[in-house]
Amino acid sequence: MPDAEEAVAVCYVVKLDDRNLGNLGAFSSCEGLGCEFVMEQREEGGNNGMVWQLPTRIKYSNVKLSRPVTEASSQITKWFADMASGIERKTATIEARTLEGAVIASWSLEGVVPVRWSGPQLSPDSPKVATETLELAHHGFLSPARKG
Repeated sequence: MPDAEEAVAVCYVVKLDDRNLGNLGAFSSCEGLGCEFVMEQREEGGNNGMVWQLPTRIKYSNVKLSRPVTEASSQITKWFADMASGIERKTATIEARTLEGAVIASWSLEGVVPVRWSGPQLSPDSPKVATETLELAHHGFLSPARKG
């Protein structure tokens, strides 16, 4: 039995700052929350024993969220439809929640735009759960002091 402080998440709830879209609902999987520094290598003349590793910029990977299709799925297609008239970046919060709904961790992302949505593959030959995947690009994480 895990301790109450361990981050064992059951679902990931995604909320946008947009009043019209608001809560995109709960997702069963979330991957790609991360970042990395791009390193530049510099060789110093006369110093053959090492190469300087200099951090230059930070890159953020896209976040992929998946779930079975729900009533909230219409919010995603509405978001994509709204983007046809002009791209507007949003602020999003991803909350990892337990089965009881308690938030165990959250990440606020700035400059969020949807990159890709893939809906269910509907086939009478293979009756499976209809799932969808949403991929988001972002400009980085907001610090807790900058939220809202």
